[in-house]
Amino acid sequence: MVSASFKVIIVGGGPVGLTAAHALHHAGIDFLVLERRESVVLDQGASLVLAPQSLRVMQQFGLYEKLSKIGGELQHTRSFTREGYRFADSTVVRVFKEQLGSAPVAFHRAHLIEALYDGLPAEAKERCLFNKKLAGIESTEEGVNVTCADGTTYQGSMVLGADGVHSKTRSLMRGLAMAEDPEREWDEDKPFPALYKCMWCSFPRPGDVGEASDTQSKDNSVMFLTGQERGWIFLYKRLSAPTIERANYTDEDIEAFAQDFADFPVTETLKVKDVYGKRLTAGMANLEEGTLKHWGWGRIALAGDACHKFTPNAGRGLNNGIQDVVVLCNKLHSLLRSSPNGSITVNHLETVFADYQREREAPLASDAKQSKAVSRMHAWANSVYHIMARYVMSLDIVLWFMLRFLAVKATRQLPVLDYISAEEPFHGLVAWEHPLKLKNE
Repeated sequence: MVSASFKVIIVGGGPVGLTAAHALHHAGIDFLVLERRESVVLDQGASLVLAPQSLRVMQQFGLYEKLSKIGGELQHTRSFTREGYRFADSTVVRVFKEQLGSAPVAFHRAHLIEALYDGLPAEAKERCLFNKKLAGIESTEEGVNVTCADGTTYQGSMVLGADGVHSKTRSLMRGLAMAEDPEREWDEDKPFPALYKCMWCSFPRPGDVGEASDTQSKDNSVMFLTGQERGWIFLYKRLSAPTIERANYTDEDIEAFAQDFADFPVTETLKVKDVYGKRLTAGMANLEEGTLKHWGWGRIALAGDACHKFTPNAGRGLNNGIQDVVVLCNKLHSLLRSSPNGSITVNHLETVFADYQREREAPLASDAKQSKAVSRMHAWANSVYHIMARYVMSLDIVLWFMLRFLAVKATRQLPVLDYISAEEPFHGLVAWEHPLKLKNE
């Protein structure tokens, strides 16, 4: 190990937390995962899309070959009006395949998480503890003490909060920061307002792998995706007013919501009611949006939805969470290599956390802006978004230009873990700025 005395306590065993477990294991950094549920592989949630930069990280973990068999590479996109008029039909998403060697790949959330968990070595799996609901954190000059609701306590060197949009880690970190200085400026306790709500469901895949569509109308929209085994729909509706309160929707709420969208088309031949009637899983939530000003304090840092939340329309959430892990773990690995005795102070960590947030700010802000725009264009939030969706972004030449000269350029610049040797899985017309290296290089 880089330092036997340095230990990261990861709160949350979702995809970002498990990505961190892989990254820390490969870095030789001790860790513990505390997951509040009884298992990480429960069949919950809908789809997750991994972009090429995230798939390269999975290759570093030795998981890409397995993931390539359970994911569906996106091939074809369509756009419809509520009445069924198809106003866009494009394969321009293949620009990613041509330029970078892979298009984005869609997975069923539970299948991706299962692959991440099963891919951990046995000794790393033993560090994943379940039914561990976070209750308290003490951050001192010497380390952290983490207490769970069942009374168990764990000691470490730092806490990484990867526990989602309603992060308990974030709330506890805020309390500690405000207790230290009640006058300091800090993010609100509920920092992410929601303007839209979303119902999703999964079902046996209809049609070809890699199909995607959006159905647009005023304040309502639908997204449809297909992967290897399943398809997914996302039904979006604008709330009457923004809210910071967490919503808990019942099965009856989900059923009524689906009925409101029953006749929305998802393909030329299928409507929402056709696929919803074959659902395997379903859920509903408000869609919070926003980015924190403070990602760390003391010996506590945040990653993924705990510190930034997007609407899922553009599929940027998990990809940014993975990038958080990459940047933070690269910096932790470098810090520990320069301090082999493991004497890492709070000042050391706060410097790392500030550098980590600073490096992530520009790419994150760009993705947040694009995600916000996509969700509002699909729901025709105003006349400008309506015109952009129907008459500008529906043109292949516009999409091609944006993907080729903006998205590809931004994607090729994103980092990978700089301490893991792996063979490059993707070879396109554009070279990656951070190439993967083999052991003998």
